[in-house]
Amino acid sequence: MIGNPPTTTLKDRNLEQATIMSLKREPACFAFLCSGAILPPMPIDAINLDLASADYFEGRASLWTTLEVRSTAMDERPTAVLGFDEAFLRPFTRALIEAATTRVAYRMSIVPTPGKIERCRVVEYVTGPGTTLREIILTPHDNVILVGAAVGDDDVEETLFQLPRSDSFQRSFTKMTFQADRALRDTLADMERIARDQSKDRG
Repeated sequence: MIGNPPTTTLKDRNLEQATIMSLKREPACFAFLCSGAILPPMPIDAINLDLASADYFEGRASLWTTLEVRSTAMDERPTAVLGFDEAFLRPFTRALIEAATTRVAYRMSIVPTPGKIERCRVVEYVTGPGTTLREIILTPHDNVILVGAAVGDDDVEETLFQLPRSDSFQRSFTKMTFQADRALRDTLADMERIARDQSKDRG
């Protein structure tokens, strides 16, 4: 009996459609532009995660994911507000839930990737075309959580966007990120398997 040959292609995982979540029944939330912007904050009607790229960094499988917002002001087109690597989603979700439940601001440090080549781990797309972050600040209010960031080497902090603080949002967001994290880990496992198979073929 001949087994199926190993596949060298990744399984298509439509993270964008699988994770889209409406915020229309939640307290009004906005994405803020940089402090000097002339445009008003953009209302957020939905959020989703998207697998932006899958490649290899210093010999290991690596993923880049974006948190996107959708707004009627932008014809429901997805607009990325955060970009991050495969290790970010779990701690960010824990930090968001902790800030929401304790009502205490949470500062989440972004630890640089070890290695000779410096690689961005988290960037924001609200104030520019991909600004590297060293810290994310989650500030709870009565109905929303402000997601801010420390950018650059100075003590500059920008408010990026808001997310609801309701119990219903916390449950839905946790479920969404759990499903996304599992899909990302499955994709990493597929990439590592393909790399091993290709290495055997070359050997």
